[in-house]
Amino acid sequence: MSSFNRRTVLLSLTAASGLTLAGCGFEPVYGSGGSASRFLNQITVDAPTDNRSYLLTRELEDRLGRNLNGGYGLSISLSTFEDSAGRTITGATSRYNMIGEATFALRDLATGEVLTSGKTKNYVGYSATGSTVATVASREDATERLMVILTDQIVANLLAYAAQNAQ
Repeated sequence: MSSFNRRTVLLSLTAASGLTLAGCGFEPVYGSGGSASRFLNQITVDAPTDNRSYLLTRELEDRLGRNLNGGYGLSISLSTFEDSAGRTITGATSRYNMIGEATFALRDLATGEVLTSGKTKNYVGYSATGSTVATVASREDATERLMVILTDQIVANLLAYAAQNAQ
């Protein structure tokens, strides 16, 4: 009678997946020698102009590092609007979608050359069925969630650029 050993199977699968990833040229973006290392702590994000751009800048600096004298500058143009997503029988809006669009440009501060640029767009929803205070809190939470999503998309674009243009 043979016995099945989960540990043996898991170890062999882990070893096989490690060999597969090593053979395909997989390299981590972060870490020593990773393509993101040239950007971490080297990007100066332009100063925010309002609360939403402040939230976006805060999230970007949290991921990329805060540097006021970096070699790269990141400009961001942010626009948001809200759209009715649900109505009650009486016609009152019960749910909103907050749509955000961020256009960004990464530039070399020494030459002024734009290295990469792009546009990200996404949305989040929030409820407007509670009290006024609950609706305001829900809107503020939606704003923060939207800025996190847009930040993730911007950082993903920057890391893809870094991976394609690693020196």
